[in-house]
Amino acid sequence: MDIVFKALADASRRQLLDQLYQRNGQTLGELCDHLDMARQSVTKHLTILEEANLVAVEWQGRNKLHYLNAAPISDIYDRWIRKYDHHRMEALSELKTKLENAADE
Repeated sequence: MDIVFKALADASRRQLLDQLYQRNGQTLGELCDHLDMARQSVTKHLTILEEANLVAVEWQGRNKLHYLNAAPISDIYDRWIRKYDHHRMEALSELKTKLENAADE
């Protein structure tokens, strides 16, 4: 999981993932069109995302298409975020109940 956090730590890599979320299956050239960086830098970022299993590639003829793999992000959500979400929702529910009881009095 550390490799996923490391990959997500960079804003450019998160931007690449956002682009793939909006339109999956893009070539390197298409991804470069939306970033203000050299093609070689985008390639380096994509390699890190592939190593973290956040991006999957598929060759179609001469075109290498990049696809978002959200499974590692889902794993992070399940392991680290969901448990904190649960407590927040319980607190909001308790607050709602208290406010309703106060309004009834």
